[in-house]
Amino acid sequence: MATQFVRYTPDVEKDDPRFDQNLQTVIKKTESYIAESVGAGGTGRALRDAHAKGYGLVRGEVEILDGLPPEYAQGIYATPGTHDALIRFSNGSPHAGADARLGAATGLALKMFGMPGPTLLEDEPDTGTFDYANINGPIFFCNTVEHYLFIQDLFLNAPAYFAQGRPGMHRFFTDFVTGKGTLDRDDWAWDEFLAYLRLSKTPPVNLLLSSYWTMGAVRHGDHIAKVRFTPEPSAAAKVVRRDLDTASEQEVFRPALQAELLERPFTFDIQVQLCTDLARMPVEDTTVEWPERLSPSFTVAKLRLPRQDISGPENLEKMDALSFTPWRVTAEHAPLGNIMRVRKEVYRRSSIERHQLNRQPRTEPRSADEVLGPLR
Repeated sequence: MATQFVRYTPDVEKDDPRFDQNLQTVIKKTESYIAESVGAGGTGRALRDAHAKGYGLVRGEVEILDGLPPEYAQGIYATPGTHDALIRFSNGSPHAGADARLGAATGLALKMFGMPGPTLLEDEPDTGTFDYANINGPIFFCNTVEHYLFIQDLFLNAPAYFAQGRPGMHRFFTDFVTGKGTLDRDDWAWDEFLAYLRLSKTPPVNLLLSSYWTMGAVRHGDHIAKVRFTPEPSAAAKVVRRDLDTASEQEVFRPALQAELLERPFTFDIQVQLCTDLARMPVEDTTVEWPERLSPSFTVAKLRLPRQDISGPENLEKMDALSFTPWRVTAEHAPLGNIMRVRKEVYRRSSIERHQLNRQPRTEPRSADEVLGPLR
Protein backbone atom coordinates (compact mmCIF):
# COMPACT_ATOMS: atom_id res chain seq x y z
CA MET A 1 0.00 0.00 0.00
CA ALA A 2 1.39 3.41 -1.01
CA THR A 3 2.21 5.85 1.77
CA GLN A 4 -0.45 8.52 2.20
CA PHE A 5 1.14 11.90 2.93
CA VAL A 6 -0.93 14.56 4.68
CA ARG A 7 -1.90 17.36 2.33
CA TYR A 8 -1.18 20.90 3.49
CA THR A 9 -4.21 23.05 4.30
CA PRO A 10 -4.22 26.26 6.37
CA ASP A 11 -6.22 24.61 9.15
CA VAL A 12 -3.25 22.44 10.23
CA GLU A 13 -2.22 25.50 12.25
CA LYS A 14 -4.17 26.51 15.36
CA ASP A 15 -5.18 30.11 15.88
CA ASP A 16 -3.88 31.63 19.13
CA PRO A 17 -6.10 34.58 20.15
CA ARG A 18 -3.30 36.09 22.27
CA PHE A 19 -0.62 35.63 19.61
CA ASP A 20 -0.16 39.30 18.65
CA GLN A 21 -0.11 40.48 22.25
CA ASN A 22 2.43 37.85 23.29
CA LEU A 23 4.52 38.49 20.18
CA GLN A 24 4.94 42.15 21.09
CA THR A 25 6.11 41.16 24.58
CA VAL A 26 8.67 38.75 23.11
CA ILE A 27 9.95 41.43 20.72
CA LYS A 28 10.28 43.98 23.53
CA LYS A 29 12.25 41.55 25.71
CA THR A 30 14.43 40.50 22.78
CA GLU A 31 15.32 44.06 21.79
CA SER A 32 16.06 44.94 25.42
CA TYR A 33 18.40 41.95 25.81
CA ILE A 34 20.25 42.79 22.59
CA ALA A 35 20.73 46.42 23.66
CA GLU A 36 21.99 45.37 27.10
CA SER A 37 24.31 42.74 25.61
CA VAL A 38 26.64 45.46 24.27
CA GLY A 39 27.80 46.07 27.83
CA ALA A 40 26.90 42.80 29.51
CA GLY A 41 27.74 40.22 26.85
CA GLY A 42 31.51 40.35 27.25
CA THR A 43 32.31 41.12 23.61
CA GLY A 44 31.57 44.85 23.40
CA ARG A 45 29.09 44.14 20.61
CA ALA A 46 25.39 43.50 20.42
CA LEU A 47 24.71 39.76 20.52
CA ARG A 48 22.00 37.69 18.94
CA ASP A 49 19.35 36.66 21.46
CA ALA A 50 20.01 33.05 20.39
CA HIS A 51 23.01 31.50 18.66
CA ALA A 52 25.08 34.41 19.96
CA LYS A 53 28.41 32.64 19.44
CA GLY A 54 29.35 31.66 15.92
CA TYR A 55 31.95 29.01 15.10
CA GLY A 56 32.60 29.80 11.47
CA LEU A 57 31.26 30.97 8.14
CA VAL A 58 31.69 28.24 5.54
CA ARG A 59 31.33 28.25 1.77
CA GLY A 60 29.18 25.50 0.26
CA GLU A 61 27.22 24.33 -2.72
CA VAL A 62 23.75 22.80 -2.74
CA GLU A 63 22.91 20.29 -5.47
CA ILE A 64 19.17 19.71 -5.82
CA LEU A 65 18.90 16.15 -7.09
CA ASP A 66 17.26 15.09 -10.33
CA GLY A 67 14.62 12.37 -10.59
CA LEU A 68 12.97 12.92 -7.22
CA PRO A 69 9.54 11.35 -6.63
CA PRO A 70 6.73 13.90 -7.23
CA GLU A 71 5.83 14.27 -3.54
CA TYR A 72 9.43 15.32 -2.77
CA ALA A 73 10.03 17.36 -5.96
CA GLN A 74 8.11 20.32 -4.50
CA GLY A 75 8.88 24.04 -4.40
CA ILE A 76 12.60 24.71 -4.84
CA TYR A 77 13.23 20.96 -5.01
CA ALA A 78 11.19 20.64 -8.19
CA THR A 79 14.06 22.08 -10.27
CA PRO A 80 17.37 20.17 -10.29
CA GLY A 81 20.53 22.24 -10.27
CA THR A 82 23.31 23.69 -8.13
CA HIS A 83 23.36 26.81 -5.98
CA ASP A 84 26.20 28.51 -4.14
CA ALA A 85 25.66 28.71 -0.41
CA LEU A 86 26.97 30.03 2.90
CA ILE A 87 26.75 28.11 6.17
CA ARG A 88 26.94 29.56 9.67
CA PHE A 89 27.81 27.12 12.46
CA SER A 90 26.91 28.41 15.92
CA ASN A 91 26.10 27.63 19.52
CA GLY A 92 22.41 27.81 20.43
CA SER A 93 22.92 29.81 23.63
CA PRO A 94 22.07 33.54 23.85
CA HIS A 95 25.42 34.04 25.59
CA ALA A 96 29.06 34.18 24.53
CA GLY A 97 32.01 32.65 26.34
CA ALA A 98 33.81 29.34 26.76
CA ASP A 99 32.31 26.33 24.99
CA ALA A 100 32.00 24.39 28.26
CA ARG A 101 29.78 27.16 29.66
CA LEU A 102 27.49 27.25 26.63
CA GLY A 103 26.74 23.56 26.17
CA ALA A 104 26.48 21.42 23.05
CA ALA A 105 23.23 22.69 21.52
CA THR A 106 24.46 23.92 18.15
CA GLY A 107 23.02 25.21 14.91
CA LEU A 108 23.60 25.12 11.18
CA ALA A 109 22.13 28.06 9.28
CA LEU A 110 22.16 27.77 5.49
CA LYS A 111 21.80 30.52 2.90
CA MET A 112 21.35 29.47 -0.73
CA PHE A 113 21.84 31.90 -3.61
CA GLY A 114 20.16 32.27 -6.99
CA MET A 115 16.77 31.05 -5.79
CA PRO A 116 13.75 32.16 -7.84
CA GLY A 117 10.52 33.53 -6.44
CA PRO A 118 9.66 36.10 -3.77
CA THR A 119 10.41 35.37 -0.14
CA LEU A 120 7.90 35.63 2.69
CA LEU A 121 9.72 38.68 4.11
CA GLU A 122 7.71 41.67 2.96
CA ASP A 123 10.59 44.13 3.37
CA GLU A 124 13.00 42.09 1.23
CA PRO A 125 11.02 39.87 -1.16
CA ASP A 126 13.48 39.81 -4.07
CA THR A 127 16.82 38.90 -2.49
CA GLY A 128 17.27 35.69 -4.48
CA THR A 129 18.29 33.96 -1.24
CA PHE A 130 16.69 31.08 0.66
CA ASP A 131 17.52 30.31 4.31
CA TYR A 132 17.30 27.49 6.80
CA ALA A 133 18.03 28.00 10.52
CA ASN A 134 18.34 24.47 11.94
CA ILE A 135 19.37 23.04 15.34
CA ASN A 136 21.02 19.76 16.31
CA GLY A 137 17.90 18.21 17.83
CA PRO A 138 14.69 16.80 16.31
CA ILE A 139 12.53 18.51 18.96
CA PHE A 140 12.22 21.90 20.66
CA PHE A 141 11.49 22.82 24.28
CA CYS A 142 8.68 25.30 23.76
CA ASN A 143 5.20 24.75 22.31
CA THR A 144 3.34 28.03 22.72
CA VAL A 145 4.20 31.72 22.50
CA GLU A 146 2.78 32.16 26.00
CA HIS A 147 5.26 29.61 27.36
CA TYR A 148 8.04 31.13 25.28
CA LEU A 149 7.69 34.29 27.36
CA PHE A 150 8.90 32.65 30.57
CA ILE A 151 11.27 30.21 28.87
CA GLN A 152 12.96 33.13 27.10
CA ASP A 153 13.44 34.83 30.47
CA LEU A 154 14.95 31.67 31.94
CA PHE A 155 17.49 31.25 29.18
CA LEU A 156 18.51 34.90 29.08
CA ASN A 157 19.10 34.76 32.85
CA ALA A 158 20.50 31.22 32.99
CA PRO A 159 24.03 32.31 34.09
CA ALA A 160 22.59 34.00 37.18
CA TYR A 161 20.69 30.83 38.10
CA PHE A 162 23.58 28.42 37.59
CA ALA A 163 26.12 30.69 39.29
CA GLN A 164 24.34 29.77 42.54
CA GLY A 165 25.22 26.09 42.20
CA ARG A 166 22.70 23.38 43.00
CA PRO A 167 20.16 25.73 44.65
CA GLY A 168 20.18 27.91 41.54
CA MET A 169 19.84 24.88 39.28
CA HIS A 170 16.87 23.62 41.33
CA ARG A 171 15.24 27.05 41.12
CA PHE A 172 15.80 27.12 37.33
CA PHE A 173 14.12 23.72 36.94
CA THR A 174 11.23 24.69 39.22
CA ASP A 175 10.65 27.96 37.40
CA PHE A 176 10.73 26.11 34.07
CA VAL A 177 8.12 23.52 35.01
CA THR A 178 5.80 25.96 36.81
CA GLY A 179 6.17 28.86 34.38
CA LYS A 180 7.82 30.89 37.16
CA GLY A 181 4.78 30.15 39.29
CA THR A 182 2.20 31.28 36.71
CA LEU A 183 0.89 27.88 35.59
CA ASP A 184 -1.80 25.77 37.26
CA ARG A 185 -0.47 22.39 38.39
CA ASP A 186 -2.43 20.56 35.65
CA ASP A 187 -0.75 22.80 33.04
CA TRP A 188 2.84 22.56 34.24
CA ALA A 189 5.31 22.47 31.34
CA TRP A 190 6.47 18.88 31.79
CA ASP A 191 6.67 18.02 28.08
CA GLU A 192 8.72 21.11 27.37
CA PHE A 193 10.95 20.57 30.40
CA LEU A 194 11.63 16.95 29.42
CA ALA A 195 12.43 18.10 25.88
CA TYR A 196 14.88 20.63 27.32
CA LEU A 197 16.55 17.93 29.45
CA ARG A 198 16.88 15.69 26.43
CA LEU A 199 18.50 18.44 24.36
CA SER A 200 20.78 19.44 27.24
CA LYS A 201 22.27 15.93 27.26
CA THR A 202 23.44 16.23 23.65
CA PRO A 203 27.11 15.12 23.66
CA PRO A 204 29.72 17.53 22.26
CA VAL A 205 30.92 16.27 18.90
CA ASN A 206 32.52 17.81 15.84
CA LEU A 207 29.99 20.16 14.25
CA LEU A 208 30.26 18.18 11.02
CA LEU A 209 28.98 15.04 12.76
CA SER A 210 25.67 16.43 14.02
CA SER A 211 22.32 16.34 12.24
CA TYR A 212 20.37 19.60 12.18
CA TRP A 213 16.55 19.90 12.01
CA THR A 214 14.12 22.69 11.19
CA MET A 215 12.84 22.44 14.78
CA GLY A 216 9.21 22.89 13.68
CA ALA A 217 7.22 21.82 10.67
CA VAL A 218 7.32 23.58 7.32
CA ARG A 219 5.31 23.40 4.14
CA HIS A 220 6.77 21.23 1.44
CA GLY A 221 4.64 22.36 -1.47
CA ASP A 222 1.46 20.29 -1.27
CA HIS A 223 2.63 18.53 1.89
CA ILE A 224 3.92 19.11 5.45
CA ALA A 225 7.49 18.28 6.41
CA LYS A 226 10.49 18.64 8.63
CA VAL A 227 13.86 19.16 6.94
CA ARG A 228 17.19 18.02 8.30
CA PHE A 229 20.82 18.15 7.26
CA THR A 230 22.56 14.93 8.18
CA PRO A 231 26.20 13.91 7.58
CA GLU A 232 26.70 11.77 4.49
CA PRO A 233 28.03 8.49 5.94
CA SER A 234 31.10 8.27 3.71
CA ALA A 235 32.09 11.86 4.57
CA ALA A 236 31.43 11.37 8.28
CA ALA A 237 33.66 8.30 8.36
CA LYS A 238 36.66 10.44 7.33
CA VAL A 239 36.34 12.98 10.14
CA VAL A 240 39.35 12.69 12.45
CA ARG A 241 38.41 15.03 15.33
CA ARG A 242 35.18 13.44 16.49
CA ASP A 243 34.23 13.50 20.19
CA LEU A 244 35.17 16.78 21.84
CA ASP A 245 36.03 17.53 25.46
CA THR A 246 34.70 21.00 26.26
CA ALA A 247 36.62 21.01 29.55
CA SER A 248 39.96 20.63 27.80
CA GLU A 249 40.13 24.08 26.23
CA GLN A 250 38.19 27.35 26.14
CA GLU A 251 37.47 26.79 22.43
CA VAL A 252 36.91 23.27 21.06
CA PHE A 253 34.18 23.46 18.38
CA ARG A 254 35.75 26.06 16.10
CA PRO A 255 39.29 24.61 16.07
CA ALA A 256 37.96 21.14 15.24
CA LEU A 257 35.75 22.47 12.42
CA GLN A 258 38.56 24.64 11.11
CA ALA A 259 41.08 21.78 11.04
CA GLU A 260 38.74 19.34 9.30
CA LEU A 261 37.77 21.77 6.52
CA LEU A 262 41.42 22.66 5.95
CA GLU A 263 42.21 18.98 5.33
CA ARG A 264 39.20 17.59 3.46
CA PRO A 265 35.81 18.41 1.93
CA PHE A 266 32.57 17.36 3.58
CA THR A 267 29.01 16.56 2.51
CA PHE A 268 25.63 16.73 4.25
CA ASP A 269 22.49 15.09 2.89
CA ILE A 270 19.51 17.46 2.86
CA GLN A 271 16.53 15.29 3.74
CA VAL A 272 12.78 15.80 3.86
CA GLN A 273 10.48 13.88 6.24
CA LEU A 274 6.87 14.15 5.07
CA CYS A 275 4.01 14.03 7.56
CA THR A 276 1.74 10.98 7.35
CA ASP A 277 -0.26 11.38 10.58
CA LEU A 278 -1.01 14.73 12.24
CA ALA A 279 -1.76 13.04 15.58
CA ARG A 280 1.63 11.34 15.84
CA MET A 281 3.53 13.92 13.77
CA PRO A 282 1.97 17.16 15.08
CA VAL A 283 2.53 20.67 13.76
CA GLU A 284 1.93 22.67 16.94
CA ASP A 285 3.63 20.35 19.47
CA THR A 286 7.36 20.75 18.81
CA THR A 287 8.31 18.51 21.76
CA VAL A 288 7.20 15.43 19.78
CA GLU A 289 9.78 13.75 17.57
CA TRP A 290 8.34 12.60 14.27
CA PRO A 291 8.94 8.81 14.09
CA GLU A 292 11.06 7.67 11.18
CA ARG A 293 9.08 4.43 11.04
CA LEU A 294 6.01 6.42 10.00
CA SER A 295 7.86 8.36 7.32
CA PRO A 296 11.59 7.92 6.67
CA SER A 297 13.62 11.01 5.80
CA PHE A 298 14.35 11.17 2.06
CA THR A 299 17.42 12.79 0.50
CA VAL A 300 16.47 15.61 -1.88
CA ALA A 301 19.77 17.49 -2.14
CA LYS A 302 23.46 17.46 -1.26
CA LEU A 303 25.20 20.22 0.71
CA ARG A 304 28.88 20.07 -0.21
CA LEU A 305 31.57 21.98 1.68
CA PRO A 306 34.89 22.25 -0.22
CA ARG A 307 38.26 22.38 1.48
CA GLN A 308 38.75 25.91 2.78
CA ASP A 309 40.46 28.03 5.39
CA ILE A 310 38.06 29.67 7.87
CA SER A 311 40.73 30.48 10.45
CA GLY A 312 41.05 34.25 10.13
CA PRO A 313 39.25 36.74 12.41
CA GLU A 314 37.68 38.31 9.33
CA ASN A 315 35.72 35.08 8.85
CA LEU A 316 33.94 35.63 12.16
CA GLU A 317 33.37 39.32 11.38
CA LYS A 318 31.74 38.51 8.04
CA MET A 319 29.66 35.80 9.67
CA ASP A 320 28.46 38.21 12.36
CA ALA A 321 27.22 40.70 9.76
CA LEU A 322 24.88 38.19 8.10
CA SER A 323 21.25 37.46 8.95
CA PHE A 324 19.57 34.06 8.75
CA THR A 325 15.87 33.46 9.27
CA PRO A 326 13.55 30.50 8.62
CA TRP A 327 11.17 32.96 6.92
CA ARG A 328 13.51 33.92 4.08
CA VAL A 329 11.84 31.23 1.98
CA THR A 330 9.17 30.99 -0.71
CA ALA A 331 5.52 30.38 0.14
CA GLU A 332 5.83 26.70 -0.80
CA HIS A 333 8.19 26.27 2.19
CA ALA A 334 6.47 28.46 4.80
CA PRO A 335 7.20 27.60 8.45
CA LEU A 336 4.14 26.20 10.23
CA GLY A 337 2.80 26.50 13.77
CA ASN A 338 2.73 29.33 16.29
CA ILE A 339 6.28 28.86 17.55
CA MET A 340 7.60 28.98 13.99
CA ARG A 341 5.34 31.94 13.23
CA VAL A 342 6.64 34.00 16.16
CA ARG A 343 10.16 33.65 14.77
CA LYS A 344 9.31 35.73 11.69
CA GLU A 345 9.00 39.14 13.32
CA VAL A 346 11.31 38.36 16.26
CA TYR A 347 14.16 37.41 13.91
CA ARG A 348 13.54 40.47 11.73
CA ARG A 349 13.45 42.94 14.61
CA SER A 350 16.39 41.25 16.31
CA SER A 351 18.45 41.58 13.14
CA ILE A 352 17.56 45.26 12.71
CA GLU A 353 18.44 46.07 16.34
CA ARG A 354 21.72 44.16 16.27
CA HIS A 355 22.92 45.66 12.99
CA GLN A 356 22.10 49.19 14.11
CA LEU A 357 23.94 48.81 17.42
CA ASN A 358 26.96 47.25 15.72
CA ARG A 359 26.91 49.81 12.91
CA GLN A 360 26.77 47.09 10.29
CA PRO A 361 24.99 47.43 6.95
CA ARG A 362 21.96 45.15 6.83
CA THR A 363 21.81 43.96 3.25
CA GLU A 364 21.46 40.51 1.74
CA PRO A 365 24.46 39.37 -0.31
CA ARG A 366 23.93 38.17 -3.85
CA SER A 367 26.62 35.48 -3.81
CA ALA A 368 29.07 33.65 -1.58
CA ASP A 369 31.94 35.37 -3.40
CA GLU A 370 30.51 38.77 -2.43
CA VAL A 371 31.01 37.82 1.22
CA LEU A 372 34.09 35.58 1.24
CA GLY A 373 35.76 36.43 -2.08
CA PRO A 374 36.62 33.78 -4.69
CA LEU A 375 37.71 30.40 -3.36
CA ARG A 376 41.47 30.04 -3.63
